Amino acid sequence: MKLIRVTDYEEMSRKAAEIIAEQVKEKPESCLGLATGETPVGTYRELVHYRNEGKISFERVHTVNLDEYCGLSADDRQSYRYYMKTNFFDAIGIDPARTFLPDGMNTDVEAECSRYDRVIEGLGGIDLQLLGIGRNGHIGFNEPASYFSKGTHCVTLTESTIEANKRYFASAEEVPRKAYTMGIGTIMAAKKILLLASGREKADAVRASLQGEVTPEMPASILQFHRDAVLIADEEACSKLN
Repeated sequence: MKLIRVTDYEEMSRKAAEIIAEQVKEKPESCLGLATGETPVGTYRELVHYRNEGKISFERVHTVNLDEYCGLSADDRQSYRYYMKTNFFDAIGIDPARTFLPDGMNTDVEAECSRYDRVIEGLGGIDLQLLGIGRNGHIGFNEPASYFSKGTHCVTLTESTIEANKRYFASAEEVPRKAYTMGIGTIMAAKKILLLASGREKADAVRASLQGEVTPEMPASILQFHRDAVLIADEEACSKLN
């Protein structure tokens, strides 16, 4: 995994946007794997500027998101579909029919996981996958486990993840306890992976993922084995690297 050290969140966001924009320029019909949360907001903002300045177009792009909460509809303000719509999709003018997320309202877990895997396969796989990293090393909602998951699956969120995400809800009790997420196998099949990390609270996970043992107990550590994975991390996130 290649490391790009940057000064702060703003520089991380600009660098990530540059790499994604280059991907879209080189392959306008790219399939982009996208992430949610606080980390990629700045990157999406930079990409919107590129689009508004006429430097790139998302007209031919398809997107597939990492995950979605179970039990939240697409128009729920806390759903990841709503997040993507308000933070990125509406601003770049992409056709909603070209954007895909798991269906959090589908209670048939096996059917939904199979459906989403078929969507990604039908698009020819992911050209570039954008990731954030959780404090416990999770990528997507792939939490620490005894094995690396393969395809889309339903997970029970850990208390640390619920604690980290409760700021988006009125209370911790309102945070969904389950979510659909792409599997590690699907993520690793992406042609290029871009992992973003910002802040001192991510330093332990960055060190373990980049320099530690490859183990499903630290999900992001598997990225050490990817042929084209890039970690962009700011000084605080890099503060515990050897």
